[in-house]
Amino acid sequence: MRILYMGTPDFAKEHLEHLIKNKFNIVAVVSQQDKPRGRGKKILPTPVKEVALKYGIPILQPKSLNKEGLKIIEEFRPDIGIVVAYGKLLKPPFLDTIPFFNVHASLLPKYRGAAPIQRTLENGETKTGITIFKIGIGMDDGPIALQKEVNIDEFETFGSLYEKLLKLGKNMLVEFLNNYPLELNPQQGEPSYAPKITKEDLQLSFSKKCVEVKDKIRAYDPLPGVRTNLNGKNVKLFGVFYYEKKAVQSEGTILEINDKGAIISCLDGVVGVKYIQFPGKTRITFLEAKNGKLLREGDVFA
Repeated sequence: MRILYMGTPDFAKEHLEHLIKNKFNIVAVVSQQDKPRGRGKKILPTPVKEVALKYGIPILQPKSLNKEGLKIIEEFRPDIGIVVAYGKLLKPPFLDTIPFFNVHASLLPKYRGAAPIQRTLENGETKTGITIFKIGIGMDDGPIALQKEVNIDEFETFGSLYEKLLKLGKNMLVEFLNNYPLELNPQQGEPSYAPKITKEDLQLSFSKKCVEVKDKIRAYDPLPGVRTNLNGKNVKLFGVFYYEKKAVQSEGTILEINDKGAIISCLDGVVGVKYIQFPGKTRITFLEAKNGKLLREGDVFA
C-alpha cells in the first residue's frame, strides 16, 4: 500500500517515524511551510520534514493544496493518505482523489479542532482517547474507523497525557493500516470543539473556582505554562498538586509556603502549586523563591 503522509509538528513526526520503522511504504510526505522557531526565531524545517529528510523520503511543502495537491497525487500515485496534525483543512478536489484518514487526539465527536488535549484537561474530563476517522468536508466530522480511550488522572498534565496519547496513536495507526479497510461508523453524540490556543487562554485568574484553577494550570504544563501577575512581574505556574474547597478571605493570596509548594486562595477554596517561573528565568520551587526573597506569604497574584 502506497501511503501519502501529511503532518507538521512533533506529534505527527513521532507517528511518521513509527510507520517508517514498521516498514510501511511512505511514498511522499507533505508538511506545512518552514517557519521561525525557537528563541532565535530562525527559519527551521518542520519536525515532520526533518524525519522525511532523515529517511530520504520526498518532502513537499505546498503553499496551496488546491493548486499543487493534484500534481502530488499524480506524481506519487498513493493509495491512501494519512493525516496527523497537518494544520490545514483538506478540501475537494484534492480530498476526493484518494481516501484520507486522520489521527485525532480525542474521543470524537468531542473536542473537534486544533487543541483537543489542552481543552480536554481544561474542562476536567476524566477520559479521552484517539480516534482514526475518514476525513470529510467538515472539521473532524467524518466516519470513525477506530477509536480507543484512556483514563485521565486527577492531576494529569498536558505533558503526561500527550505521551499517553502519542503511544496509543502510534499503535492504533499501525493496527489500522495492517487491517485496512475497516468498517466505518458515523460519529455518535453531541459534538464539542477545541479551538486553537490564544494568549488569553493562558491567563490564569484566581477568582475562579479552585477546581477550575487546578485544571487550567495542568492543561498548559509543561508548555507553554499559564501566566499570572505577582508584584508587577508576569510569572508562570506549574505543578499543581492539591486543591480543596473551603472558606477563604481574599483570592490569589499566598497563604502558606512549604517544601511541597505554595497554598494559594481561589474563589471557593485553595490550590497547591509547586513551581513558579519568573521572566527570563528557569522554574524554581516556591520554597526556593521564598528563600531567595522573590516572594513571601501574603503576596497576592493579580
